[in-house]
Amino acid sequence: MTGAGLVLDFDGTILDTEEPVYRSWAELFVECGHELALGDWQAIIGTNGFDPWSELERRCGEPLDPGLQEWRRARRDELQADHGPRPGVLTWLAVARRLGVPVGIASSSPPDWVNSHLESLGLRDDFTCIVCCDGVVPAKPDSTSYRLACEGLSVDPRRSVAVEDSPHGVAAAVGAGLFTVAVPHPLTADLDLSAADLLAASLEEVSLVEVMERAAARA
Repeated sequence: MTGAGLVLDFDGTILDTEEPVYRSWAELFVECGHELALGDWQAIIGTNGFDPWSELERRCGEPLDPGLQEWRRARRDELQADHGPRPGVLTWLAVARRLGVPVGIASSSPPDWVNSHLESLGLRDDFTCIVCCDGVVPAKPDSTSYRLACEGLSVDPRRSVAVEDSPHGVAAAVGAGLFTVAVPHPLTADLDLSAADLLAASLEEVSLVEVMERAAARA
């Protein structure tokens, strides 16, 4: 594997799903008389293992009406409708197509979540390989998803570029050997992303060509 590829995280990187999901849960916690602190939520961005519903039931001390879960999902979807691909994502995908750079996704979310959003955005065909947390592939910061994505793209991780939005994601990409660009969003802007090779406010600020050149030079 000598070629170079581009591997992106999904949640918060291609599409800002993080803010709608957090806000919908936070509003439900408030409705039930509790608070879901941003700091607690930030600790799980880019990974998994925290079940907000179980935590809310624990705090309430009793089982909750399943209808509240349906309300929360509807509220999440309402908030999500205001979001399109993050700035610069479509440009990077277009440049990758022009250059013949294969593109993949490495995500800690389940396949149905990622694929349904990609279909809604009309972006599914832009990705040759999608690796998700499916009960076999572990969540980040484990590097498996990035290693498998590079294998699926038949590219050299050391010559390839990753884009991430969270410390867990950056750790996974760096651990797999990719040149890692961190692009935070409002929920991760104050987190430590210094392990990344490059930090940018958005993909609009950086050129895929220049980043690929930096990855190749490093390799």
